[in-house]
This record gives sequence, structure tokens and C-alpha cells, in this order.
Amino acid sequence: MQNLNRRQFLRGTAQSLAFGLCASSLGLPALTRAQAASLSWANLMPGFTILISEYLRAKGLDKEYRLNLREPTTYASVGTYYNDFIAGNYDVCIGSWDTFAARYLAGVKVQFVCGISTGSMINILTPSGGEGTLEALKGKIFAAPQSSGTYRMMRAVIKELHDIDLEQYMRVQNVDNPAAAVTLAMADRADAVLSWEPNISAGLVKAPDIRVLYNAGDEYRKRLGKELPYFGIAVRQEVAERDPELVQRLDQAFGACVNGIMGDVDEAVSLTAERSGFPPEVLKLAITSGRMALKHLSMGTPDGRDAVRTAAGFLIRNGSLPRELDDGFFAV
Repeated sequence: MQNLNRRQFLRGTAQSLAFGLCASSLGLPALTRAQAASLSWANLMPGFTILISEYLRAKGLDKEYRLNLREPTTYASVGTYYNDFIAGNYDVCIGSWDTFAARYLAGVKVQFVCGISTGSMINILTPSGGEGTLEALKGKIFAAPQSSGTYRMMRAVIKELHDIDLEQYMRVQNVDNPAAAVTLAMADRADAVLSWEPNISAGLVKAPDIRVLYNAGDEYRKRLGKELPYFGIAVRQEVAERDPELVQRLDQAFGACVNGIMGDVDEAVSLTAERSGFPPEVLKLAITSGRMALKHLSMGTPDGRDAVRTAAGFLIRNGSLPRELDDGFFAV
């Protein structure tokens, strides 16, 4: 038994040395045991996360940036999707930064790596012939998914920029999801609705006469000269701590993913539309319209952290976050 163990040890040592020499010859550091460990992640059907996960895998960006990502688990429920990440059932999550921030401030050990889209995805729509300004919606029916972080973000932005509290100014009608809100606009059963891409483009393809009344990201940028962060990448803190280089590689891989999609929209749509739950023309319209604005925002930079802290200030002042974010939230 001792000889067998010795032989196994020597064989393993030789293999490790050979791997290290090979990596060195390529100009890459050898992967540690932690770096080689596989990472679990997920996506949400239908929607935006499928575009990101399918493109990254199709282009082999996980391998290029030495991320041993397993096949993502696909969820149908938004609540379960986030709750499983918070519970530690998977390692890397694509989601809205404010959802991660709220959980972090409640004591959950998650960190935000980078933003990958802006608040331009979030819009208020009106039916054909509907009102042309926010002010004209006073007392009117406004349909929105009130349980979503997106609703809380839109409410905070409008309160800050226009001094209008949606829940006091309009008659807010709760809906289950952003697709249901668009359906109400198409059927002229609400005076205005809140939704986000690609659901908005799906509605516009079917009913081109509905109109975009208000774009949260665009208005925010006009007033503050900054992007309103929206979707991004978070990692469980204990996973990041096992590998000092993991955060940087995640940041780079998702940055390359976003840049690749925006650099060749037709290719991105062809690679991802089949599993996204949306027709190719819907995904293409969402991106080319500028509403589904994909932009990499690294938390490893002062600008990235400042953008999130500024947006967090809106939510704090309007009661959607309890306090400021400390440095521990940012994976750097």
C-alpha cells in the first residue's frame, strides 16, 4: 500500500509539473486547485439572461478566460432564481444590482462584479393615443410589477428627477410580470404600464402603435451625466475568496460577452434567439433601438463603484435600500 501511494504521489507530481510548464510556455499562470474548480450558474427563461449565458458559452468565452463554468441551470421563477443564489445553491448570478445590494445589506455574503446593462431597458409605455407626458397621468391607471426591483428603481428615479411619487400620483395596478404589463397596454386596459426589454420590443412588434413614454436610463443620463446601472454579475463571497483571480476573470469574460454582442448583433441573435423565448426580430429590435443597452461597467474601477453608489443614493432616499453600500459589496 505504501508503494502504491508513493507511485500515485510521484505520478501526480509529474503531471502537475508538466501542466505548470505547459502553462508557463503559453505565458499563462498555472491554474491552482481552486481556479480549476467548476463554477455553477443559472439563467432565467424567458428573457435577457439567456442572451448573455448562451452567447458566452457559444463563443467559448468561459474557456478563453479560464472559467470552468458548468451548464447553467434554467429557472422559470424569478423568486426561486434569486433565492437559490442567496441560499448558496449556485455560485454566479446574472441579475439586477439593487437586488444583490438589498440582500448584501441584509447580511448575505454576495459581491457585485460588474454591470452589463443600463437602465435604458426600463420603460413606461402608453397605449395608442395615450397621454404624452408623465404629468398627464395624474389619477390614471398605471400597471406595474410592484414586487420587482425594477419597479422600485423606476419609482425612485421619477421621484428624484420629477418629484412625482407613482403610488400617490397614479392608481397603481399590480401585475405578475413585465409581459403582462405590455399586454395591458396593447389591449388599452391601462393608461400606462411599466415593463422592460425584451418584453417591450415584443409588444412593439405586435402593436407598433403603442409608444414609449419614458425611458428611465435615458432620463437619468440626461440629468446626471452617468449611466443608471441595471443588470450585472454577482458572485458568492466564499467562492471569490477561494480564488484571488476569479473576480478579474469573471469581469473580463462578461465584458467580452457584452462587447461581442454589441459588435455583431446579428450573430448574437442567431446564436441565442432559439432558447431566449423571444423571436429573433424581437431581440434585434430591443438591442438596435438602444433600449436594451448593453454596457460593461467594472466594479474594479472607481467609475463603476461611483455609478452604483450614486444610483443607490436614489433608492436610499426613497426607502428602497436601508443604508449606503460599503466597500465589501464590490468585488475588486
